[in-house]
Amino acid sequence: MLTVAEVAGILRVSVRTVYNLLEAGTLRGVRVGRAWRVPESALEEFIAQGGGERE
Repeated sequence: MLTVAEVAGILRVSVRTVYNLLEAGTLRGVRVGRAWRVPESALEEFIAQGGGERE
């Protein structure tokens, strides 16, 4: 499980962008209390799909 800050670093985007992706459902994650966590498999799927680009 990765934190929002770790995901932002990997994707080289802002933390706010990661929150937007999570809230839109584009990036799969789970809430743990008030914090979001992203499974590594969900991040790999997101990247494999072209970073959320839709056809």
